Parts: sequence; C-alpha cells; structure tokens
Amino acid sequence: MMNQGFIFKFAPTGMIPTRQMTPNVPIDPEEIVRQVSEAADLGVNMVHLHARDSETGKPTYKKSIYGEIIGGIREKHPQLVLCVSTSGRDFFEFEKRSEVLDLTGDLKPDFGSLTLSSLNFNKQASINSPDMIKNLARKMLENGIRPEMEAFDLGMINYARYLIRKGLMRPPYYFNIILGNIACAQAELLSLGLMIKDLPEGALWSVGGVGDSQLQMNAVALAAGGGVRVGLEDNIWYDEARTRLATNREMVQRVLSIAASLGRRPYTQAEARALLCSD
Repeated sequence: MMNQGFIFKFAPTGMIPTRQMTPNVPIDPEEIVRQVSEAADLGVNMVHLHARDSETGKPTYKKSIYGEIIGGIREKHPQLVLCVSTSGRDFFEFEKRSEVLDLTGDLKPDFGSLTLSSLNFNKQASINSPDMIKNLARKMLENGIRPEMEAFDLGMINYARYLIRKGLMRPPYYFNIILGNIACAQAELLSLGLMIKDLPEGALWSVGGVGDSQLQMNAVALAAGGGVRVGLEDNIWYDEARTRLATNREMVQRVLSIAASLGRRPYTQAEARALLCSD
C-alpha cells in the first residue's frame, strides 16, 4: 500500500452547521471558495459543495449561487473535482433539487450527489423516493454529470446496483459511504466491510463518519485502502470530548498526517480527475 493514492474529499459546509454552532463554517460563496482553495493547496482533490443564502445562512438550491462558488474555485483550481448537492432534506420538488444540474460550460459540476434511499437524521428526514432518485440519475446522465452515490446503509448499495441495471449510470462508479448516522449503518468495521464487499466491481469509494465517528472512519478508510471524506459538514468538533471546535484546515491536516504514517498520499487533482471523470 506504500504511496498508494487516495480520493481526498472535502465537505466544508453542509446544510446543518450555523454560525451559532461554530464560527468556522464557511457560508458566503467567497468564504467557501477561500476554504476550498486552502484545502486544495494542502492536497484535497474532490469537494462536496452545499450552497447557502448569504443573508439568512440557510441552505439554497439556486444554481446562481452554486455557479458563483464553482466559478471562484475553478479560477484557482481548474482540475479539482467538484460535486454539488441535490439533497432532499430541505427541498422536495424535483425542479429545485435538480436546478444546479442545469449549469453549463465552465460552471458545470463534475458530480451531483445522489442519496440512494430515504433516511432519518436526528431531527430531520431526507426524502428520496424511487422516482426522485431515478429522475435525478437520469438528468445527471443526460447532462454529462456523474452521480456521487451516497450510501448510509447496505440496502442503498443494492439500490445502486438496480440503477446500474436500468442503465441510469455508467462507470466509473463512485460511492460516498457515510457511517454513524442514528438511523443507518453504524461506524463499525463489520458494517463498513459488508458495504465495501457489496459494491459493484471496480467501484471507487470514500468513507466519512457522522459526528464523533468521523476521525475513526477516516483512519479506517485509509488503512483499508479507500478514500476519505472530511469536513465541518459531518463534524464540527476536533476532539471526541467536544471541548474544541475544529476548523476545516485542521481536519484536512490531520487526515494528511494519518495518511503519511500509513505511506499513503492523496491523488493529485489531475490524477483524481482522470480516475473519476474518465469515460
């Protein structure tokens, strides 16, 4: 495994962290662009983007705001692989959830998130009906945007196999495995192993952990030969005791330190793009 490259995904904002929860979360497009650029300089090669309304701080589906973020990032890091959210937490209509997939030219994202089933979070549901999932996958396919398949449980991977059989996806397949959510697969070696074992042949994957499980799952993913997802979207605390709020930069640096001790390095942005975006 010495010097084996890995997908290093950065999730800086999400839909949940607010300024009241942590002053370190980037909200405005300029803040997001700045923190993404800093992370990319450190070694991040893929970014999972959520847009926020600058006045309210609340999540937004508006493609104009996503376009501002993507444009700002690509001015500095044109090779960085960019994924946008089509989340079902706050927005339920297909037109809203898919609006960002209409961006074109230099502003077109490389990936769109595709949660593979409905699920419950602590205080909120993410509603993803079969028709919604298939319609989002179809629009991504038609627009030349790849799905970042988000799997919180084993059954979601089985549903991805169904979508593949229906011709709604083409390889290379990329999965974002997220463990530790209260109503889904927990952050345990057995759960992760079963999910990895059930992935389609040749699939690429990264692992993230919700809350306190983030660091543990990042370390396990690196040891297992996979990729990593890290950032304030999943966890705002630096330590398990929750005595110190983290910064995105600190989280990225910590993953790099663990990777170095295991003889691993992030793919360069060009390498990640060739691996994830090739036909």
